[in-house]
Amino acid sequence: MESPTASTTTPNTDGVLDTTRALPAEASVVIIGAGVMGAAIAYHLAERGVSDIVIVERDTPGAGSTSKAAGGVRCQFSDEVNIALAARGLEVLRNFETDFGVDIDLVSNGYLFLLDNDDDVRAFTDNVALQQRMGLDSRMLTLAEVAELAPFVNTEGLIAGAFNPGDGHCTPEAVVAGFVTAARERGVTVVKNCEVAGFDTDGRTDRRATSVITNQGPISCEQVVVAAGAWSGPIGDMAGVDLPVKPLRREIMVSEPVDFDTSRMPFTIDFSTSYYVHPEGSGLLFGCPDEVDDWSFNDKRDPNWLATLAEHIEARTPELGEVEAKHGWAGLYEMTPDHNALIGEAEERPGFFYACGFSGHGFLMGPAVGEVVADLMTGRAPFVDVAAMDKRRFATTGLRKELNVI
Repeated sequence: MESPTASTTTPNTDGVLDTTRALPAEASVVIIGAGVMGAAIAYHLAERGVSDIVIVERDTPGAGSTSKAAGGVRCQFSDEVNIALAARGLEVLRNFETDFGVDIDLVSNGYLFLLDNDDDVRAFTDNVALQQRMGLDSRMLTLAEVAELAPFVNTEGLIAGAFNPGDGHCTPEAVVAGFVTAARERGVTVVKNCEVAGFDTDGRTDRRATSVITNQGPISCEQVVVAAGAWSGPIGDMAGVDLPVKPLRREIMVSEPVDFDTSRMPFTIDFSTSYYVHPEGSGLLFGCPDEVDDWSFNDKRDPNWLATLAEHIEARTPELGEVEAKHGWAGLYEMTPDHNALIGEAEERPGFFYACGFSGHGFLMGPAVGEVVADLMTGRAPFVDVAAMDKRRFATTGLRKELNVI
């Protein structure tokens, strides 16, 4: 596998660069972060009749973790709430072009998990049974079925597979552009290059944040939403709100066009190593963890990572070993102690909401979480009870482990 011709390429977000305005002096709601989460929350709040909504973004809309995601959308999770959120999110994405007028290049070739040990097979068997009870088409596969579905896979050492034909992948920045445009059409203001520096309570006894302080000035507000991905932890600290979110670097490589048919190729994950590959245009997109996890805000490419990726390709998909690398990028997962999201309102800061810590599956859940958070903020009952995702679980019920994390 040859080195990429461009070593620092990042996904294009030009489609949303012109969707920004000056910082208003006041708002009813300030949303921190203009990725898919913040944009979807803003859109759904506006749909519910909330006015004077402002999104502040430290960079440009979609330029954070959303645009650097692999674009996978799947319903294969071990947690019932995650399955419900993912299923609703995928439903929104399937209808996105009709509802938002944006082609997001959705490909529904399914997700294939490759399993190489008995413990994982037992866990996935239970997970698939849960997914089937919730109306999904997930199923376990024999090795013969894996080989038929993914002939490029070396099945040596594998025991079984898990597959859902309705899963797939799409273009994350197109989804952000759709939500941002629709939100602006409903009166939402999006302010780019606007970094949060703190919060003010004006001495209120109820500890409610009355303004957000930014590098462009303060903005008074009634409610705040932190949807800043990997940066949510430090922002919570500024407000005295503990959001246990840590950044974890991940890297992706996109190949030059390949000379074989990928039209039916599923998003394929070697579960025990988290190596994955899926079609990307006329080429392929590859990803895997670093040799040693980098728990920092470093989103620069690692020159040693390609060698690590090459080892995974050779071990599990050797037929793909001759592809030529075209470009790649690194981004940040937003990890929590149990790999589950944080969704709720801070008990120590009324009116301070959060939607973060999705641990690598925020993009696919964003469309549904936007709906859920908008309901919570406007006093409505969401389509799924997300009380278990409240950050207080770490001090009360304990970890709520999500097993299907890549």
